[in-house]
Amino acid sequence: MSLKNDIEMVKEELNSEEKFFEKAVMTEKFVKKYKKVMIGAVVGVVLVVAANIGYNISEQNRIAAANEALLTLQKNPEDKEAAKTLESLSAELYNLWSYSEAIKNADVDALQKSAATKAIIISDAASYEVAQNRADIKALESYAQNQNAIYKDMAQVEAALLLIREGKVDEAHAKLSLVSATSPLAQVAQALKHYGVK
Repeated sequence: MSLKNDIEMVKEELNSEEKFFEKAVMTEKFVKKYKKVMIGAVVGVVLVVAANIGYNISEQNRIAAANEALLTLQKNPEDKEAAKTLESLSAELYNLWSYSEAIKNADVDALQKSAATKAIIISDAASYEVAQNRADIKALESYAQNQNAIYKDMAQVEAALLLIREGKVDEAHAKLSLVSATSPLAQVAQALKHYGVK
């Protein structure tokens, strides 16, 4: 019985070795067949990773240079070279800096330029500031008609105050009634309607 078991064991061992060699031959055929594709895929992955690392390094350098230019401008707002550098490296940051300088200096012309920028929030805020600084009722009305205006209710109140100064009480009431009931300025508008405008 032992001999029979030994023979069975040897057969099983030969079968497993045969299967192993069969799999090795199949793997070798697969590798030979798709060798170029596999090498191309590995090279592609390496190139993508290298490009991504290069882009990240370049982006970090750009951000650092833009921040340095901004710091220079904060120290010396008249530095034209730093302004050009900041504008070329980060137009958004340049627009924000320009807007803040225009507000600080109450420069309506610079605010007008900021109002023309593609940065929606800066453009919106600058448009309001221009209308408010010029005390222009029509510009405030035009601004308030913009559906997404940030200072919509503030523009209505400001226009109403200008109308009150001109003695146009009914028009001021109409402006104040346009202030949203959910606005933080609703109480101010109500107070002006009841107490400030008679």
